Amino acid sequence: MGVMEKMRNSTGAILWLLIVSFGLLWVLADVDFFGALQSGPSALGTVNGEKISNEEYQSRVQYYTNAYSQQSGSSVTPEMRAYYETQAWNELVNSRLLEQKMEELGITVSDQEVLDMVYGDNPAPIIRQNFTREDGTIDRAAIQQVLSSSQFSQQAMALEMQLREQRRQQKLNNYISSGLQVTDSEVEKEFIQANTSANIDYLRFPYSEVTEQELEISDSDLRAYYNNNKERYRRDESYRIQYVTFSKLPTSRDTAQIIEDLRNLREDFAAAQDDSMFIALQASSTDYRPAFVAQDEIREEYQPVVDLEVGEVTDVILTANQAAILKKEAQQGNEIKFQTMSYNIQALPATVDEANDRAADFEFFASEETSFDEEAETRELEVKEAFATKGNNFISGLGSSQQIMNFLESADEGEVSEVIELSSDFVVLEVLEVTPEGYRPFEEVRAAVENNVKIERRKELTRQRVEELVNQYETLNAVAQASDKEIQSASGLSASATVIPGAGREPRVIGAIFALNEDETSGAITGNSAVFMVQLVEKTEANLANLTSQRRQEIRQRMEQQKVQEFTSIWLEELREGADIVDNRSRLLR
Repeated sequence: MGVMEKMRNSTGAILWLLIVSFGLLWVLADVDFFGALQSGPSALGTVNGEKISNEEYQSRVQYYTNAYSQQSGSSVTPEMRAYYETQAWNELVNSRLLEQKMEELGITVSDQEVLDMVYGDNPAPIIRQNFTREDGTIDRAAIQQVLSSSQFSQQAMALEMQLREQRRQQKLNNYISSGLQVTDSEVEKEFIQANTSANIDYLRFPYSEVTEQELEISDSDLRAYYNNNKERYRRDESYRIQYVTFSKLPTSRDTAQIIEDLRNLREDFAAAQDDSMFIALQASSTDYRPAFVAQDEIREEYQPVVDLEVGEVTDVILTANQAAILKKEAQQGNEIKFQTMSYNIQALPATVDEANDRAADFEFFASEETSFDEEAETRELEVKEAFATKGNNFISGLGSSQQIMNFLESADEGEVSEVIELSSDFVVLEVLEVTPEGYRPFEEVRAAVENNVKIERRKELTRQRVEELVNQYETLNAVAQASDKEIQSASGLSASATVIPGAGREPRVIGAIFALNEDETSGAITGNSAVFMVQLVEKTEANLANLTSQRRQEIRQRMEQQKVQEFTSIWLEELREGADIVDNRSRLLR
């Protein structure tokens, strides 16, 4: 009774609480608060708060997929689409970062600059491309018509926006390159390096000659090396996964059906009056060929066409990846003109659909009803494991896949993927473990550390031995006799080379060689794979008198382009690292 009495006494407060609650719910519903919660983020992503819309992202992806279809003549594969999606996203992020940087730097384009790009003495390339007469002059009247006519108002606006963006980008490039000028001395140094050569004799003392017994390495040596070189053992975010596959490869039933389809075309092919039209209408994988071929040049599997009468068609011929029927179209002496009606041996749509359905069925039950392992065991599917690293599309056992990496970079441990279509399989995978980026622990890399310490110790011991020999004997011949080594030679070695013939990649050694004078012998030079002792026999110096103004300009332009490309790549990466980039694709597009 006490509880009921308290409830009766609190009736007024409860009523007011209900009234306020219903009022709040009504207001939230009126502003579509719950719809907003369900719909998720409103933008595909943001870069420092600036939105990237789904429309512009999809438009850019569509542009790339259309271009692929036009160039290849086939529809875009899921893997290529995933690649283009990543490319489109990165381009949109980079363009936002560049636009923001241009705003920060105050890079703008005036109306007069746009007019100069259209009417000036040096019009923009897009103007030349679209408004040049046959004689090479610019059609000013056509430009004026497009810019002033209401009929072309949309085209005029698009043209103006494109010109402004081009000019703005050019100003940014000029801003970047202004601090990356190549000096005359750099050009001359590059010319000299490319045109200076040497003939040398040398002795090579490989590090591998130091035996294992000569190495004394303690645990403290290993840990000291690890602590001093931890950056070498930094790892990117990585993923351990397990997966099952459902093959899309053709079955014996598919091959039999393709053979039967071709057999059914034999009579029609023989009766066809226009073989070119017939082959095109039947979507043959081999095009019509009007040329005659000598009988002894016809490939072995196609030899049955030789014994046919003109107009006859062979039975089905199987090759590694095709089934074909051949028609003898004409014969001139020892030469034959024949046509090939062929189909590639590939999985038929029903086979592909069946594999897709089995994969989708497995994915549903593995993620919703049972577990990945239990479902695989029930269906008698082989579960394989693989390892992947962020930033590297290659996955062991599966090959390169942007789709899989896109999933992994936003997935949690235990998450099961949707069905992913690869070139020959449908794949469903589960994330077993996500390892964040950081330093790999010492015990995990101990073997690699020990190997590196041994390499350093071998270098140290080899250098000590060579220095002792050099101090004791001085000349190359004497050191060769004392060490029982054979003197090797290299002629025409360029100062810009990185490889010594017979000795491998040794840029540091080559640099030391060209610091010598003729007939001078070096001391011990530590290289990548060995310690060297070198005698410079002859040096051919480059003559700056041969550096023409044209060649000078070519070298300057190449070096400036290289500098700008390297700087821009690093600069963009730094902009990305310092930016607040939000990627909602996995939430909005899944």
